Amino acid sequence: MHHVLPNLAAIDAASVQVYKILSPTPQYRWLQLEAEFGAELWVKHENQTPTGSFKARTAAAYVSEQLLADPSIRCFFAATRGNHGQAVALAARAHGRESVVVVPIGNSREKNAAMRAQGAQLIEFGADFQAAKLHAIELCAQQGGHFVPSFHPSIVAGVASYWMELFRAVPNLDAAYVPVGQGSGICAALAAREALGLRTEIIGVVSSHAPAYALSLAQGESVEAAANTVLADGVACRVPEAASLALLLQYQIQLCQVSDAEVAQAMRLYFSATHNVVEGAGASPLAAALRERAKWQGKRVAVIACGANVDTELFVRVLRGEFG
Repeated sequence: MHHVLPNLAAIDAASVQVYKILSPTPQYRWLQLEAEFGAELWVKHENQTPTGSFKARTAAAYVSEQLLADPSIRCFFAATRGNHGQAVALAARAHGRESVVVVPIGNSREKNAAMRAQGAQLIEFGADFQAAKLHAIELCAQQGGHFVPSFHPSIVAGVASYWMELFRAVPNLDAAYVPVGQGSGICAALAAREALGLRTEIIGVVSSHAPAYALSLAQGESVEAAANTVLADGVACRVPEAASLALLLQYQIQLCQVSDAEVAQAMRLYFSATHNVVEGAGASPLAAALRERAKWQGKRVAVIACGANVDTELFVRVLRGEFG
């Protein structure tokens, strides 16, 4: 099946909905990061949205599109480790609707608190994201709600709004690093790049402790793999999303795998060099760029700091150097 990316018109339409909920985020060059990287490096600050993650943009576009098609939807359901659930709750509340979010048992306490603060009814179920997702779909069917997927064309169009901001602000980027969780971020990058006719290389970043996408791209088909990353829960994917995997194969995307130790180093560097709090998955692009810095001398590169939602206790352990 040939999957199609949202075009410029779709991205622009989604952006209108996104900007009802949030403002564009900045992109900065931080000289201490550049000194470490050894070339021009731009950070896109998606850690600075109302939910502390790029996901704030996802549900904004999706929920408004669904309500346009069916205004009778009363409640939106979602499964999440945190950022997607916050986004669904934020968008549902903006439209005067309810939200039910299912998280795995033992999920981040602070992410749970943030979702409740956005107005979500929170349910803990299952050992991992996949189990939580199946339960959310079941509950949604029982209660006649609408399930918000992690990946969908209008979600990709909403996420592409940040790529349009970045690409328009920083022309002629040679490369951009983006984490791959369920694939909305990287597919949005491809959509925005194609819409603007750019040649920027888009590089996906996954945890070496959660290699499902890396194995799947290498073998050309979906491969399930255990997700054991402690720090990068935002990319703790056990089963690749079929539609995003198809697009990554179609565009022959290169992936870079980073360890929790490298992610921890990037989180510390963000904090010491920029005083930004960046969660594990959000810091993984910087970790990947640093790992591959030798090939970018004299080039212009961007990394996406796609989220800030790390628990205090875990962040303290990272800053203390516990993860290498």
